[in-house]
Formats: sequence, C-alpha cells, structure tokens
Amino acid sequence: MAEQILPAAADTPLWRIRLRLLDDKVRSNWALFVQTKIGLIGLGIIVFYLLLVVAYPVLMNTVWSPAVYDPVIGFDHSQTSQPAPPSIKHPLGTDPLGRDVLSQLMASTRSEFMLGVFAALVTVIVATSVGAVSAYFGGAIDMLFMRLADLMIMMPIISLLVVLGGFHNIGLLELGLVIGVLSGFGTAAVVVKSQALGVKVNPYVEAARSAGGSHFHIITKHIVPSLLPLSFLYMMFTVTAAIFSEATLSYLGLLDTRTSWGLMIRTTQSAGYLLQLRDFWWLILPPSLSITLLCSAFYLVGRGLDEVVNPRLRRL
Repeated sequence: MAEQILPAAADTPLWRIRLRLLDDKVRSNWALFVQTKIGLIGLGIIVFYLLLVVAYPVLMNTVWSPAVYDPVIGFDHSQTSQPAPPSIKHPLGTDPLGRDVLSQLMASTRSEFMLGVFAALVTVIVATSVGAVSAYFGGAIDMLFMRLADLMIMMPIISLLVVLGGFHNIGLLELGLVIGVLSGFGTAAVVVKSQALGVKVNPYVEAARSAGGSHFHIITKHIVPSLLPLSFLYMMFTVTAAIFSEATLSYLGLLDTRTSWGLMIRTTQSAGYLLQLRDFWWLILPPSLSITLLCSAFYLVGRGLDEVVNPRLRRL
C-alpha cells in the first residue's frame, strides 16, 4: 500500500500541492473570519456598494437615458421645479441642478472604490517593502526609515492635502498615491517592521542565508510573503482614510473629479439646502450615509481580519 501511495504523491505537481495548501489556509482563515460578526457586517455593506457599481453601467445602457440620468449633464425637463422629491422615475429625487441623485450616487461609488483600492495597493507595497528592508538590514537604513515613519505619523494628512490642492489640481490617482505613500510610510511600516523582525530570525531565513541566497532573494521569497497578511490588514484602514479624504477635498472644491459623494454635498451646500434636512433630506442623506457606511464597512472588515492575522486575538 505504501509503495502505491508514495509514487502518486511524488508525481503530484508542485503547483497543485501549493494550491491545495493555499486552499486549506484560505478555508481555515475564512472560518475564523465568519466568527467575527462585525467583519461580516462590514463585508455585507461592501458587497452592497459593489452591486451598485455593477448595476450602474447596466442601467445606463438599458433603462436610463443619458440625457436625463447622466450624473453631470443630465436634466429632467418634465419636473416643474428643482430639486424634486423622490418619485418612481427618480427614487432618490433630483438635486438643485435637476440631476438624478441615485445616478450620481451610483456613479460616485465606482470612483470611491477605485480610489480606495489604488491607495490601499500603494500602502501594501510601500509598507511591506519599507518594513522588510528596515528589519532585514537594520542599522542606518532602519534608523532612516523609522525616523521617516515618525514624521509621516505626526503629519496631518488632511491639512497637507488641502495645501497641495491649493497649488495643484489633484485628481483621484494623485490623491490615492499621496494617501498610499503617507499611510505606507507611517504606522503600517512600523507595525510591519516589528513583524519582520520576528520573521528574520526564523530557521528557514537563516538556512537561505547560509545557502548563499542574495539579500533580494531572501527578502522577496522568505520575508515578504510572511508580512503580506498584516499588510493587507492595514490596506482596509487605508481605504477608509482615502474615502474620507476624497469627500473632504471634494466638498472644499480641491479635487479634480467628475462626480463624487463629496461633490454631491458641496452642490447641496452651494444651493443653500445643507441645513434643510427635514424638507430636502434626499439631497444630504444619501451621500453622507454612503461615506459613513463605506468607511465603517472597511474598518469593520479590518477589525475582523485583525482577529485572523493577529496571533494574540486569533481563535485557534
């Protein structure tokens, strides 16, 4: 029996073995994640807004007329007065410029996700690279990166973005890059570096060094993969910061974007309806609640992932 099993195991491709191990790890981590109710709540909210992202182009190409439902130049001439309250034709009403609020909300959701994901990816790349290099080499390199991280932690991000917006028209990509770099060089880099210090002394790292592995090979093949779960945890918190920053800059008129939740609030404020919540609730509640819910959702998912990634909180 053993002679029949061993050859079969030896003939199994290495990629299939790795895929099976990855599948087992994902299943075990998912089982831990579903035990955190707050994580599931956050994930449910994210899925809801992702459905809005998917539904928007479908509605624009099949049901909605761009002349009426375009989030920027659309206008409903059948309405005698603007803003119009919610109706069958406009489930969330129209804004002071006669544009459909629901179409603006759905179109802005795509921009929020693009910004958040881009900023999060930059954070993962920067934090993982800085933390791994700083822990591996130590000395002057470690001191330089950590002092830079201390500077980033003390820096007020919103104030810096406001100043940058005064000198240069900031787009979504520029905003995501700035937030990702600031977050990656800040708290995330410090935490990832502390995790990398523990990985650095593992036997397989010492074995790779003794076998003549280059610094680049050891960092990329042995240290970085162990840091990615923690980096992805901080990726969730970066998405929250990116969405909040975008809303703030759009409201102040400092962001070059076609449509966003912050711009919806700015339009309401410019028309003088911001404080008339009881009579014109559809102008302020949809974008405000969306900002709050989506930021909270990524934070809740991050807290749920913390109980999976953090060994002190992990439920065995």
